[in-house]
Amino acid sequence: MRYTDHPSRPVPAIRCNGGMTDAHQSFLDLLHAQRVWDVELPGFDPAAAPPTPLPLFHRWFAEAVAAGQVEPHTMSLATTDGEGHPDVRTLMLHDVDERGWHFATHRTSAKGRQLAARPCAALGFYWPAQGRQVRVRGPVTECAPAESLADLHARSTGALASALTGSQSEVLGSLEELTRTADAAWERARAEPDAQVTSWTRYVVEAREVEFFQGDAARRHVRLRYRRQDAGWTRELLWP
Repeated sequence: MRYTDHPSRPVPAIRCNGGMTDAHQSFLDLLHAQRVWDVELPGFDPAAAPPTPLPLFHRWFAEAVAAGQVEPHTMSLATTDGEGHPDVRTLMLHDVDERGWHFATHRTSAKGRQLAARPCAALGFYWPAQGRQVRVRGPVTECAPAESLADLHARSTGALASALTGSQSEVLGSLEELTRTADAAWERARAEPDAQVTSWTRYVVEAREVEFFQGDAARRHVRLRYRRQDAGWTRELLWP
């Protein structure tokens, strides 16, 4: 399966304003030549899905790992700032339990400040090895300081060094400044594996909606959405 359903035909360039440069045409040719889901995709019977999204997410994650998906624990985190402008970045999943989907960052970072102003977020997982996506939306809460600290110390020395470097999202004067600060942070992380970083905060997205998307080569994609209602979940199919 390719970007276009007719890979033997040239894809016409859409000119909105002015002509097409050679560089732009080369980019479009390269873009339209890319393949998607060049594997045998698994099936998904939504009628057999569990009544709540957590077991299905755990299963799909394990299947993504078994399928050789690179970095299946990475996800997109979308937030909005105080003026309602959207923002998105990629970071790591730390846990998924009955409370929700966990991640961590500095409370003083851009996303930390955005979450303080508007405590809600959306997550996106994409596992092309199986043509699957999972989308999560809901309010975000901060974990207690003790849990945030335990989260930091459960990670690698490099993760602690990165947290000790601090100043995330602030303007950097030079790469030399980064090298000096990071080297010092690495030294401290090795010498003080229990060092505290007060700004490090673990967050939980308390899901109100969770959608499971299974791609299909014939474009009959299966989309199953769970929606939280009162104390339970409702399930509904969505048009692709």
